Amino acid sequence: MELIFWLCFGLVAYVYIGYPLLAWVLARLVGRDVLRTPIEPSVTVIIAAHNEIGHIAATVTNKLEQDYPRDKLDVIVVSDASTDGTDEAAVALGPRVRVLRQEPQAGKTAALNMAVRHADGEILVFSDANSLYARDAVHQLVQNFSDESVGYVTGHMVYTSSDGSLIGDGCSTYMRYENFIREQESRLASVVGVDGGIDAIRREHFRPLSPDQQSDFVLPMMVAGDGLRVVYERYALLKEAALEDQESEYHMRVRVALRAMWALWDQRRLLNPLSRPLLAWQIWSHKVLRYAAFIPILLGFGACAVLATASDLYALLLIAGLIFAGSGIWVWRRGGNGNRLLLVPYYLLLLNLSAGHAFCKLLAGERRAVWVPRAG
Repeated sequence: MELIFWLCFGLVAYVYIGYPLLAWVLARLVGRDVLRTPIEPSVTVIIAAHNEIGHIAATVTNKLEQDYPRDKLDVIVVSDASTDGTDEAAVALGPRVRVLRQEPQAGKTAALNMAVRHADGEILVFSDANSLYARDAVHQLVQNFSDESVGYVTGHMVYTSSDGSLIGDGCSTYMRYENFIREQESRLASVVGVDGGIDAIRREHFRPLSPDQQSDFVLPMMVAGDGLRVVYERYALLKEAALEDQESEYHMRVRVALRAMWALWDQRRLLNPLSRPLLAWQIWSHKVLRYAAFIPILLGFGACAVLATASDLYALLLIAGLIFAGSGIWVWRRGGNGNRLLLVPYYLLLLNLSAGHAFCKLLAGERRAVWVPRAG
C-alpha cells in the first residue's frame, strides 16, 4: 500500500511540476531556436462563427487592421448556420472578407475544412470569433515560417478577467502555466498543445479532419508526426475574456478534455516511444498523464486513508490532503468565489473533475462536434 501511495504521489508531482522543470532543463541543454527572418507571404485568416453577432465585426476588423500588407491578407468567415445576423454583419465589412455559410450546423472543424477549400493564402491563420490580436500578431506568427523546419505556429494567449473571480483568475493563471510549458517544448522540439484562437499553418500541410476531431490538437500533432516543428510565438499576442461563471468554465473544460482524449486516441501512433521518442515523451507527459491525473489522485487518497490507520505520518499526510482538497471544494460550493490563496486547490479540483467527467463520456463513446459558443 505504501508503494501505491508513493507511486501515485510521484506521478502527480511529475505531471504538474516534474515535467515542466525537466522540459525547461532540456530546452536549455539541447534546445534550438527558430531561425526567424522577415517574410510576408500571403495570409488567409479563417474564422468559424455560430451566432457571434456580438463579436464578429470587432474580430474581423481587428484582422483587417493588422500591421501587414493589405494586398497579402484576407479573411474568410464561415457562418455555422448562424441565425442572429452574423452573416450580414461580416458581409458589411468589405471586399477583403469572404463569407461562407455552413448548413446545417456542423461545428468549427467542419467550418475550417470548408474555408480552406476557398483560401488563397500561403499561410492559414485560425482565429476564434471573439479573438482580438495585438496589431503585429499575424506578422509575428508568419516570421517563424522562414525556418523550413517549422510547419505550425501557435501564439501567446492571455485570458483577462474583469470581476476578479477565482474562475477568471484560475483560467488566467493556468494559461500562464501552459504558456511556460509551451515555450520550453517549442525550444526542445515541438509544442503538443495549442490554442485554436491564434494558430497558423502552411497551407500545404493542412489536412481535412473529421468534424468531431479537435482541429487545434489533431492538426499540430499531424504536423509534428510528419517531422516538422510546432512552435510557440510569445510575441504573437491574443487576449480573450475568461469565462466568469463556474458552470460555463466547467462545461468548457469537459468539452475540451473530451475532444482532446479522442484526439489522442485518433493519433495514438504518436504515443509509440520507439517511433518518435522525444515527441512521444512530450505527449505522454503533457497530455495523457495530465488528463489521467485524477486516477492517481483518487488512488493516492485511498492508499493514504488505509495507511493512516496505522501510521502518524500518513495520518498527517491525509489531513494535509483533505485540507487542500476541502478548501477547493469550499470554493466550488461558493460558485468559484473565495480567497485568492485558495486558487490552486480550487482550479486543480475543477480541472480534474472535468477530466474525470470527460473520461466517463469517452468510455460511453460520446463525441461532440458542435456546441454553444462561450457557454461550453
